[in-house]
Amino acid sequence: MNSKWMKWGAWLIVPFFFLFFKLPVIGLEADNTVYYLKEPAFQLKWIHSVEKEEWFETYERHGSKLMLTDTLFKTFGAGTPSDGEVIRNQDGFVHMKVERKMDEVNLAVSKDAETRLETKEAVIPLYELVDHHENLRISVHYLHVWEYLGGKFL
Repeated sequence: MNSKWMKWGAWLIVPFFFLFFKLPVIGLEADNTVYYLKEPAFQLKWIHSVEKEEWFETYERHGSKLMLTDTLFKTFGAGTPSDGEVIRNQDGFVHMKVERKMDEVNLAVSKDAETRLETKEAVIPLYELVDHHENLRISVHYLHVWEYLGGKFL
């Protein structure tokens, strides 16, 4: 095959790549606005409304789903996972391995609870990003390359 046809072939492949190839990201949707995370994992943190103690949940992107991998909390109560493996520790928190796949996470963001999201790269105070008591939907999105390049990333 001569080099002229190879160059044309390359020019045909590049637009195909941009038209059809999609990249997985984590999307945060609230009030007709979507923000994205490039990182494949994050931790949600908040202050429990009754116990007034911090609560932590760690999530990872697994294909088109999110996986709640573990949670940390100080005391058992309403809403506490009961089917996970408790991991012994000495830091005052109950560490629980959960491994639960989810299509999405629905979260009511609160200034009172200081709801925030953390990645390896950033701490994002969600209560400053969206209105008080606004619902935030977190799920896996697939973006075309041009959407990825122009998206609102946190």
